[in-house]
Amino acid sequence: LCVPIFMVMFSVSSRLAVGRVLKLSKLMSSGEPLAKRSITMKIGTHNGKFHCDEVLACFMLRQLPEYQDAEIVRSRDQAVLDECDIVVDVGGVYNPEKHRYDHHQRSFGHCLNSLCGNYRFATKLSSAGLVYFHFGRRVLAQILKVTEEDPMLPVMFTKIYENFMEEVDACDNGINAVDGIPKYHVSTTLGSRVSYLNPNWNDSNPDETKCFFKAYDLVGTEFTARVQYFYTQWLPARDIVMAAVQKRHEVHKSGEIICLDRFCPWKQHLYEIEKEMSLDPNVKFALFCDPKGQWRIQAVSVHADSFDNRLPINPKWSAMRDDELSQLSGIPGCIFVHANLFIGGNATYAGALEMAVQSLAAR
Repeated sequence: LCVPIFMVMFSVSSRLAVGRVLKLSKLMSSGEPLAKRSITMKIGTHNGKFHCDEVLACFMLRQLPEYQDAEIVRSRDQAVLDECDIVVDVGGVYNPEKHRYDHHQRSFGHCLNSLCGNYRFATKLSSAGLVYFHFGRRVLAQILKVTEEDPMLPVMFTKIYENFMEEVDACDNGINAVDGIPKYHVSTTLGSRVSYLNPNWNDSNPDETKCFFKAYDLVGTEFTARVQYFYTQWLPARDIVMAAVQKRHEVHKSGEIICLDRFCPWKQHLYEIEKEMSLDPNVKFALFCDPKGQWRIQAVSVHADSFDNRLPINPKWSAMRDDELSQLSGIPGCIFVHANLFIGGNATYAGALEMAVQSLAAR
């Protein structure tokens, strides 16, 4: 772990304690009986049009015990923000010691890598990314109900940043996912859906707070679901994929075909395991049994977000099915091959394996 995270995690309770003492002092000097007064933490952010990053930042902070009952104060009035215990996405200051987490100032250019060299991510951080860097492990521990010493938290921290947080950071900072003109318009990202929840431009009496908390619920639900998915489904799958890679030469002498003991989310694990093991040659096909007891052959894509495959299923079989496919291939039990040659099916393991072996030979 990087020192900045430890320093912030270690000192957060002491700084909060000081803040509560100062608040208590103000309350005592007001003359009102203490029994009638309470100390409420305040999370500050800007009013006006809201975006995914500050909504997510507020949600993450309220998963922590010290902020779980915090009031979210939306304002651009500096005097109002100065009264807040923590401020995100407004104020023009990044100072974790004072709990100020804005990224709009000209002097700000931090990414995860610049704050901690252990991380490779070079995307400029938004307020959500800053909060995640400083509080992310604690937030994950709270959601997953594990201790902050859980050995899987560092793995989860990186995975959630890569598969959730980085998109939020990039979109808020105007960083395109691709160079040039996209081939089609994507309008259903989390950031887009948050944007649509802002008050209508022609609403003469908008309830901005109500709209903000609709976005808060949306973002919170998706963030929590993604965390739970990677912890309960993605992490356990790694052992299955590792076992399949280690046994690949038992499946076929080439080492380019793996067989999963059971279906699981396997692709990303495969890429990472191949990199860790410096696998050469890499895997071209994965075999697995579907819920109906039929076997599948799936081509491994070039990378996780690609529709191009390292090696397609035999091109002669494109869009063919059943007996016609079995007669052409000479393999009994064929069910189908997709027109795009990335997946096919056979009634038996032996049949699916032979489809993979013939596809290797057809390159």
